[in-house]
Amino acid sequence: MRAFVFPGQGSQKVGMGVELAEASAAAREVFEEVNDALGQDLFKIMAEGPEDQLTLTANAQPAIMANAIAVLRVLEKDGGISLADKADFVAGHSLGEYTALCAAGAFSLADTARLLKLRGESMQAAVPVGVGAMAALLGADIAKATALAEAAATGPDGEVEVCTVANDNDPGQVVLSGHKGAIERAVAMVKDHRIKRGVLLPVSAPFHCPLMQPAADAMAKALDETRPGAVSVPLFANVTAAIVTDPPAIQYLLVEQVCGRVRWRESAIAMAEAGVTDFVELGGKVVGPMIKRSAGDVNVLTASSMAEIEELAKSL
Repeated sequence: MRAFVFPGQGSQKVGMGVELAEASAAAREVFEEVNDALGQDLFKIMAEGPEDQLTLTANAQPAIMANAIAVLRVLEKDGGISLADKADFVAGHSLGEYTALCAAGAFSLADTARLLKLRGESMQAAVPVGVGAMAALLGADIAKATALAEAAATGPDGEVEVCTVANDNDPGQVVLSGHKGAIERAVAMVKDHRIKRGVLLPVSAPFHCPLMQPAADAMAKALDETRPGAVSVPLFANVTAAIVTDPPAIQYLLVEQVCGRVRWRESAIAMAEAGVTDFVELGGKVVGPMIKRSAGDVNVLTASSMAEIEELAKSL
């Protein structure tokens, strides 16, 4: 059995998609459609930067999606591969869940781009700059990370701030999110909790924590107006680490996902337990290695370049 998986924020880089656009009309069509849907030249920012513009959440989210869908379209149109025929499941990390749903036909490309633009803007607007932060814990399992988050939530004067697990990525990497003071306390306390390192992340907002509630409200409204349709391939959802196919349930989970934990480690294990032996990451080399570290004895293939897409097409 095979799952196609899609990366999340942090996988963007200046120059992304350029080689695909030069080599394939199918890729060019994706980038043009996304530009038209957003009313901006997003592909120019992807191709040329500047990096600080590409890193902006409202640009990074649709850009990462567009790049991955371009890889998929090249695979489908130039490689003669159908996702519906070759995939038993799809999954995506955070914003990558929208990419997975686009790949499975629940949303059109244009709607996916618009939803991710809004998601990025509303996540950015939910918390004033400097109020929130995120940190990656290296050498931390979920139990250690949870204990650290609980300990760091209380400040020196007894005030309680938000400090919670945002991403359970793999057995040795967990990300915390919340108020800046609490996250900085957590980084300072890592050794007390037998965690190797804590690293503050260069992000513009504290994603996947209760501070994101205004963004969840915005997405609830947007998804009421642009509802997901039927999926051609079942989705393993971030929030539940379980299969979902029912469009109203998908809609509900996409709203929950804004403040909820990305249960990627559990999703990888659950997919393997469901019989998946082969994972294919399109548009990055980020979530595949996390799956390998989580699920163990599975095959992970990645494709971002034309050469990798050609190799992948031969192997499917």
